[in-house]
Amino acid sequence: MNPKNWFEESHSEMPKPWWWVFIGFLILGGLILPMFTEIDVHLDMSIIFIFALLSLSMGFLWGYGGMLSFGQTIFFGLGGYTYAIWSLNFNETTFGLILAVFVPLLVSCALGYFMIYGRISNIYFTVTTLVTTIVLEKAVRATSDERFVIGSVRLKGQNGISSVPDLQIPWNPDETLFLTGVYYVTFVALFLTYIALRMLLITHFGRVLVSIRENENRTELLGYDARRYKLGAFVISGGIAGLAGALYGIWGNFVAPEMMNLNSAANIVMYVIVGGKSTLIGPIFGTAVVQRVTTELGMAGVGQVTLYLGLMLIIFVMVFPRGILPTLGTLTFITFDKIRNYYKNNFDKGDKDGQ
Repeated sequence: MNPKNWFEESHSEMPKPWWWVFIGFLILGGLILPMFTEIDVHLDMSIIFIFALLSLSMGFLWGYGGMLSFGQTIFFGLGGYTYAIWSLNFNETTFGLILAVFVPLLVSCALGYFMIYGRISNIYFTVTTLVTTIVLEKAVRATSDERFVIGSVRLKGQNGISSVPDLQIPWNPDETLFLTGVYYVTFVALFLTYIALRMLLITHFGRVLVSIRENENRTELLGYDARRYKLGAFVISGGIAGLAGALYGIWGNFVAPEMMNLNSAANIVMYVIVGGKSTLIGPIFGTAVVQRVTTELGMAGVGQVTLYLGLMLIIFVMVFPRGILPTLGTLTFITFDKIRNYYKNNFDKGDKDGQ
């Protein structure tokens, strides 16, 4: 097995028992964490989970579909606005959360169809999503006039929509989730999505998608329509981003055009690069690292946080070109392989000498 690809190749196989044990411990730890921490920790962890969910959608699309998209924040913003508009108009949040996933699914299907079935190259795919992000953000910012109303909800342009309702408990609509409840919802949403994508990668769809990433022409020569699989991946990632956007609106009780701007899109790319785009857990890890560094710099009163983050990204790209987790995974494999070979050679030599 090639050590360079060891970490990535493990995703094409059925998860080993130790993986389920590891995930089980992570889930157990996440579920009991609020019992031993203050409410501000729940607030900070919730936003990490939300952005991790968004970066996970990017990591899946880019790392396994080979498509770098700056449009994930489009669906992130659409999900947030859809939830806010529906819940404020109808005073009902459960269906609003479902709709916040469904609308980005439809938009990503339409946008992806024209790009992917139009056979544009990967670089033009990236540029198109970037331009679409800029155009949509500018369009939303231009809705400050009182005439821009959906139902009874004013869009308010760059001021955004405030007083977004908390998520109601489906079986008891009179009660809503407080910060700890939002923590649990975001945590469960993140890990269920992660496990679902992990299982998807070992299916026929996932294997063909990775094959397309490696060599699209060869995959099509084998009889597969690469466009269908790439569009499917784009739609799935759009739905996940929409869910993250709705959870962001619930977390902050606020949605605004900043959710879908280019700066936010660049941050998501940075999360994925830092953690490693060739693994699903990498974007989650990268989000936690960058968000924590950003918080610490802000608390320390450091100015120009963006500049420091840019320098950090350059360092990570130079030291960990494939991201932290893939690089550490490869180093771990090489280290254990060397130890195994060392003991094997020495024991074999000892046995021969004994004979």
